[in-house]
Amino acid sequence: MIMTAAPEGLATGASLWRLLLWCSPAFPVGAYTHSHGLEWSVETGDIHDAASLSAWLDDLIAHGAGWSDSVFLAHAHRAAARGDPLALATIAVQAAVFAPGLERQVEQCAQGAAFARALAAAWPALAAALPDASRLPYAVALGAACGAAGVPRADALLAHLQAFAGMVVSAAVRLVPLGQSDGLRVIAALEPRVREIADRAAEAPLCSVGGACFRADIASMAHETQYTRLFRT
Repeated sequence: MIMTAAPEGLATGASLWRLLLWCSPAFPVGAYTHSHGLEWSVETGDIHDAASLSAWLDDLIAHGAGWSDSVFLAHAHRAAARGDPLALATIAVQAAVFAPGLERQVEQCAQGAAFARALAAAWPALAAALPDASRLPYAVALGAACGAAGVPRADALLAHLQAFAGMVVSAAVRLVPLGQSDGLRVIAALEPRVREIADRAAEAPLCSVGGACFRADIASMAHETQYTRLFRT
Protein backbone atom coordinates (compact mmCIF):
# COMPACT_ATOMS: atom_id res chain seq x y z
CA MET A 1 0.00 0.00 0.00
CA ILE A 2 1.32 3.43 -0.93
CA MET A 3 0.84 6.02 1.80
CA THR A 4 0.77 9.70 0.91
CA ALA A 5 1.12 12.64 3.24
CA ALA A 6 -1.91 14.76 3.99
CA PRO A 7 -2.05 18.05 2.07
CA GLU A 8 -0.31 20.87 3.90
CA GLY A 9 -2.64 22.87 6.11
CA LEU A 10 -5.30 20.19 6.53
CA ALA A 11 -6.32 18.83 9.90
CA THR A 12 -5.49 15.15 10.38
CA GLY A 13 -5.57 12.60 13.18
CA ALA A 14 -6.17 14.04 16.62
CA SER A 15 -6.55 17.62 15.38
CA LEU A 16 -9.25 16.63 12.91
CA TRP A 17 -11.06 14.56 15.56
CA ARG A 18 -11.05 17.48 17.97
CA LEU A 19 -12.21 20.02 15.38
CA LEU A 20 -15.10 17.83 14.25
CA LEU A 21 -16.20 17.26 17.84
CA TRP A 22 -15.79 20.87 18.99
CA CYS A 23 -17.95 22.16 16.12
CA SER A 24 -20.56 19.40 16.24
CA PRO A 25 -23.98 19.57 17.94
CA ALA A 26 -22.64 16.94 20.36
CA PHE A 27 -20.35 19.52 21.96
CA PRO A 28 -22.43 21.23 24.67
CA VAL A 29 -22.24 24.95 23.89
CA GLY A 30 -26.03 25.47 23.83
CA ALA A 31 -26.22 26.72 20.24
CA TYR A 32 -29.73 25.23 19.91
CA THR A 33 -31.08 27.83 22.36
CA HIS A 34 -30.14 30.77 20.12
CA SER A 35 -31.59 32.11 16.87
CA HIS A 36 -29.32 35.15 16.24
CA GLY A 37 -32.43 37.35 16.10
CA LEU A 38 -34.04 35.10 13.52
CA GLU A 39 -37.12 34.59 15.67
CA TRP A 40 -38.10 38.25 15.31
CA SER A 41 -37.24 38.22 11.60
CA VAL A 42 -39.61 35.31 11.03
CA GLU A 43 -42.39 37.01 12.99
CA THR A 44 -42.08 40.17 10.86
CA GLY A 45 -42.02 38.17 7.62
CA ASP A 46 -38.47 39.07 6.60
CA ILE A 47 -37.74 35.34 6.52
CA HIS A 48 -40.59 33.17 5.30
CA ASP A 49 -39.13 30.50 3.01
CA ALA A 50 -35.87 28.87 1.93
CA ALA A 51 -35.00 31.63 -0.54
CA SER A 52 -35.35 34.46 1.99
CA LEU A 53 -33.43 32.44 4.57
CA SER A 54 -30.64 31.78 2.09
CA ALA A 55 -30.27 35.47 1.22
CA TRP A 56 -30.38 36.46 4.91
CA LEU A 57 -27.74 33.93 5.91
CA ASP A 58 -25.49 34.77 2.98
CA ASP A 59 -25.45 38.39 4.15
CA LEU A 60 -24.77 37.38 7.76
CA ILE A 61 -21.75 35.36 6.69
CA ALA A 62 -20.34 37.97 4.31
CA HIS A 63 -21.23 41.20 6.09
CA GLY A 64 -22.35 40.33 9.63
CA ALA A 65 -21.27 38.15 12.53
CA GLY A 66 -19.99 35.45 10.21
CA TRP A 67 -17.30 37.79 8.93
CA SER A 68 -16.38 39.62 12.13
CA ASP A 69 -16.32 36.48 14.28
CA SER A 70 -14.11 34.78 11.70
CA VAL A 71 -11.56 37.58 11.91
CA PHE A 72 -11.56 37.41 15.70
CA LEU A 73 -11.19 33.62 15.51
CA ALA A 74 -8.21 33.87 13.17
CA HIS A 75 -6.41 36.33 15.44
CA ALA A 76 -7.17 34.26 18.55
CA HIS A 77 -5.76 31.24 16.74
CA ARG A 78 -2.50 33.06 15.99
CA ALA A 79 -2.15 34.37 19.53
CA ALA A 80 -2.72 30.94 21.08
CA ALA A 81 -0.35 29.24 18.63
CA ARG A 82 2.47 31.57 19.65
CA GLY A 83 1.54 31.44 23.35
CA ASP A 84 0.56 35.09 23.84
CA PRO A 85 -2.00 35.32 26.69
CA LEU A 86 -2.04 39.13 26.70
CA ALA A 87 -2.99 39.28 23.03
CA LEU A 88 -5.67 36.63 23.60
CA ALA A 89 -7.22 38.55 26.49
CA THR A 90 -7.24 41.74 24.40
CA ILE A 91 -8.94 39.99 21.48
CA ALA A 92 -11.56 38.54 23.84
CA VAL A 93 -12.43 41.99 25.18
CA GLN A 94 -12.60 43.47 21.68
CA ALA A 95 -14.85 40.69 20.40
CA ALA A 96 -17.20 40.97 23.39
CA VAL A 97 -17.71 44.71 23.11
CA PHE A 98 -18.10 44.50 19.33
CA ALA A 99 -21.54 42.89 19.73
CA PRO A 100 -24.20 45.33 18.44
CA GLY A 101 -26.66 44.56 21.23
CA LEU A 102 -27.18 42.79 24.54
CA GLU A 103 -28.55 39.55 23.14
CA ARG A 104 -25.73 39.20 20.63
CA GLN A 105 -23.25 39.54 23.47
CA VAL A 106 -25.21 37.01 25.52
CA GLU A 107 -25.26 34.64 22.56
CA GLN A 108 -21.54 34.69 21.93
CA CYS A 109 -20.38 34.83 25.55
CA ALA A 110 -22.76 32.16 26.85
CA GLN A 111 -21.53 29.79 24.16
CA GLY A 112 -17.94 30.78 24.84
CA ALA A 113 -18.28 30.06 28.55
CA ALA A 114 -19.97 26.73 27.80
CA PHE A 115 -17.20 25.83 25.36
CA ALA A 116 -14.57 26.62 28.01
CA ARG A 117 -16.31 24.42 30.59
CA ALA A 118 -16.64 21.50 28.19
CA LEU A 119 -13.03 21.85 27.08
CA ALA A 120 -11.82 21.89 30.69
CA ALA A 121 -13.74 18.68 31.40
CA ALA A 122 -12.05 16.71 28.63
CA TRP A 123 -8.89 18.63 27.69
CA PRO A 124 -7.76 20.57 30.80
CA ALA A 125 -4.34 21.35 29.33
CA LEU A 126 -5.91 22.98 26.29
CA ALA A 127 -8.46 24.83 28.41
CA ALA A 128 -5.54 26.50 30.19
CA ALA A 129 -4.66 28.17 26.89
CA LEU A 130 -8.00 29.99 26.66
CA PRO A 131 -8.11 33.73 27.34
CA ASP A 132 -8.46 34.84 30.94
CA ALA A 133 -11.49 37.05 30.40
CA SER A 134 -14.73 37.68 32.29
CA ARG A 135 -16.58 37.57 28.96
CA LEU A 136 -15.29 34.98 26.52
CA PRO A 137 -16.85 35.06 23.04
CA TYR A 138 -17.32 31.68 21.40
CA ALA A 139 -15.27 32.51 18.28
CA VAL A 140 -12.32 33.56 20.42
CA ALA A 141 -12.56 30.45 22.61
CA LEU A 142 -12.73 28.14 19.60
CA GLY A 143 -9.92 29.94 17.81
CA ALA A 144 -7.68 29.79 20.88
CA ALA A 145 -8.38 26.09 21.44
CA CYS A 146 -7.65 25.28 17.80
CA GLY A 147 -4.45 27.31 17.84
CA ALA A 148 -3.23 25.59 21.02
CA ALA A 149 -4.18 22.15 19.68
CA GLY A 150 -2.47 22.58 16.32
CA VAL A 151 -5.68 22.63 14.28
CA PRO A 152 -4.95 24.52 11.04
CA ARG A 153 -6.47 27.99 11.00
CA ALA A 154 -8.15 27.49 7.61
CA ASP A 155 -9.94 24.37 8.81
CA ALA A 156 -11.02 26.04 12.06
CA LEU A 157 -12.56 28.91 10.10
CA LEU A 158 -14.49 26.61 7.76
CA ALA A 159 -15.80 24.53 10.66
CA HIS A 160 -16.82 27.61 12.63
CA LEU A 161 -18.76 29.11 9.73
CA GLN A 162 -20.48 25.80 9.05
CA ALA A 163 -21.49 25.57 12.71
CA PHE A 164 -22.79 29.16 12.62
CA ALA A 165 -24.84 28.48 9.50
CA GLY A 166 -26.13 25.28 11.06
CA MET A 167 -27.30 27.15 14.18
CA VAL A 168 -29.27 29.69 12.15
CA VAL A 169 -30.76 27.10 9.78
CA SER A 170 -31.73 24.85 12.69
CA ALA A 171 -33.67 27.75 14.21
CA ALA A 172 -35.32 28.51 10.86
CA VAL A 173 -36.42 24.90 10.37
CA ARG A 174 -38.35 25.17 13.62
CA LEU A 175 -39.62 28.73 13.21
CA VAL A 176 -40.59 29.27 9.54
CA PRO A 177 -41.12 26.27 9.44
CA LEU A 178 -38.96 24.61 6.79
CA GLY A 179 -38.39 20.98 5.95
CA GLN A 180 -35.07 19.37 6.81
CA SER A 181 -34.28 19.02 3.10
CA ASP A 182 -34.86 22.74 2.54
CA GLY A 183 -32.52 23.55 5.41
CA LEU A 184 -29.87 21.22 4.05
CA ARG A 185 -30.09 22.80 0.61
CA VAL A 186 -29.61 26.25 2.13
CA ILE A 187 -26.44 25.14 3.92
CA ALA A 188 -25.10 23.32 0.85
CA ALA A 189 -25.58 26.40 -1.32
CA LEU A 190 -23.47 28.45 1.09
CA GLU A 191 -20.29 26.48 0.43
CA PRO A 192 -18.70 28.95 -2.04
CA ARG A 193 -19.47 31.91 0.22
CA VAL A 194 -18.13 30.15 3.31
CA ARG A 195 -14.89 29.28 1.54
CA GLU A 196 -14.50 32.86 0.33
CA ILE A 197 -15.03 34.36 3.77
CA ALA A 198 -12.79 31.79 5.47
CA ASP A 199 -9.97 32.52 3.03
CA ARG A 200 -10.28 36.28 3.48
CA ALA A 201 -10.61 36.15 7.26
CA ALA A 202 -7.55 33.94 7.62
CA GLU A 203 -5.28 36.83 6.61
CA ALA A 204 -7.43 39.87 7.43
CA PRO A 205 -6.12 42.49 9.87
CA LEU A 206 -8.05 42.97 13.09
CA CYS A 207 -9.10 46.45 11.98
CA SER A 208 -11.13 44.87 9.16
CA VAL A 209 -13.92 43.71 11.49
CA GLY A 210 -17.17 45.46 10.74
CA GLY A 211 -20.76 44.82 9.79
CA ALA A 212 -23.47 46.06 7.49
CA CYS A 213 -26.37 43.75 8.41
CA PHE A 214 -28.41 46.45 10.11
CA ARG A 215 -31.75 44.68 9.74
CA ALA A 216 -30.32 41.60 11.46
CA ASP A 217 -28.87 43.76 14.25
CA ILE A 218 -32.25 45.41 14.76
CA ALA A 219 -33.88 41.98 14.79
CA SER A 220 -31.59 40.89 17.60
CA MET A 221 -32.39 43.99 19.63
CA ALA A 222 -36.14 43.68 19.00
CA HIS A 223 -36.04 40.06 20.15
CA GLU A 224 -35.25 41.27 23.68
CA THR A 225 -38.86 42.48 24.05
CA GLN A 226 -40.63 40.04 21.73
CA TYR A 227 -43.86 38.91 23.36
CA THR A 228 -43.53 35.17 22.76
CA ARG A 229 -40.11 33.58 22.36
CA LEU A 230 -38.83 30.07 21.82
CA PHE A 231 -35.17 31.08 21.76
CA ARG A 232 -32.89 32.86 24.18
CA THR A 233 -31.63 35.29 21.53
